[in-house]
Amino acid sequence: MNNPVDSAAKPIPHAPILLGEHVAFTGTLASMTHRQAMSLVEQHGGSAGQNVSQQTTLMVIGEEGWPLEADGRISTKLEQARLLFDQGKPLRILSESEWLRLMAVEPQERKQQQLYTPAMLSQILNIPVHQIRRWERSGLIRSVKKVYRLPYFDFQEVTGARRLSELANSGVSLDELAAGLERLKSILPDIERPLAQLEILSRGTKILYRDAAGLVEPSSGQRVFDFEPAAIPCPDEEVAIIPLRPCDPVEPKPGAIDHKEWTADDWFREGCRLTEEERTDAAIEAFRLALIDDPLNPAHHFHLADALYRERRTEAAIERYYMVVELDHDFLEAWVQLGCLLAEIGKLDAALDALRVALELHPDFPDAHFHLAELLERCGEREEAGTHWRRYLEFDRRGPWAEMARQRLDS
Repeated sequence: MNNPVDSAAKPIPHAPILLGEHVAFTGTLASMTHRQAMSLVEQHGGSAGQNVSQQTTLMVIGEEGWPLEADGRISTKLEQARLLFDQGKPLRILSESEWLRLMAVEPQERKQQQLYTPAMLSQILNIPVHQIRRWERSGLIRSVKKVYRLPYFDFQEVTGARRLSELANSGVSLDELAAGLERLKSILPDIERPLAQLEILSRGTKILYRDAAGLVEPSSGQRVFDFEPAAIPCPDEEVAIIPLRPCDPVEPKPGAIDHKEWTADDWFREGCRLTEEERTDAAIEAFRLALIDDPLNPAHHFHLADALYRERRTEAAIERYYMVVELDHDFLEAWVQLGCLLAEIGKLDAALDALRVALELHPDFPDAHFHLAELLERCGEREEAGTHWRRYLEFDRRGPWAEMARQRLDS
């Protein structure tokens, strides 16, 4: 069987690294399938099994989402491995990254370079881009860096947020999720971030009140998890936390919202919310109202352009994207969107120019390399397209875009 990480793997040493090891895997692996991982274990001198047993000496925890079951508890395999460890069995529990480094398959410095743009994550994880942006605005995920407004994210943080969101939306209680994460933390100490993510999820879109004992959900009077009591929410969070005096009632009734007093930022957040609810017509109007008070804000124009495109108003969207780059020449994502939409209506030369501007600003912009390669192939420039397919694969080795790039190069 071919090595699943062929280009990154090193020759197996004379004394196999996993000689005598019996390895089990839990959770979804980010780097390969379980079948490929088991094959890799055998290539390195060990044996692999589907289940945990008395013979298991190494447990590897996959990093594509936390290994939590449908009820919010840690996986049965991980619980069994921890039990054997507590009984004194010679069993090690490693994260996927630690396991890869153990075999020198994927050096740590390369792992740290694997950051993903919203568009890349949308393709890999099948999550709408606007949801990724909402998660960033609410603080559920944090960008590792930003280049000309373009955020880059750590893959594991986003997949962890997705898993927690899926479980919360499926009806798993916050108590059960918190218990599962605390159990996981006892096994992998360096996972403070999921606990903070759970706090943000627990707030959701509710209005919460803080009294001397913590946060309260007013309609039920129930306590809400508050892992960082002193934290101040980001202005973009869809939650209001109102301090309570000791004599205040538990269930105060907030007054009605007066839209006439809304600011440009209020209308912008409303437009983002309406976009997420697929109420695009209303979102367009909200973004326009934001621009009445703040007409030179490129981010507001960018989101309006996106909403217009969702309504198939491509020409109007293009004009708005042009407005964005006129206001902020370095707005990378606007240049790429402009290139894609111009290509869609057949203005290929203008589309090429837009994508090349993006790469002049940021030569390591994966999305621009991908879309420029596609457009060059469409124009018959296959040799130049190949250069950009290869550049894209330097930044992404998984997901449908990476697979398409490899197929184009193979053809």
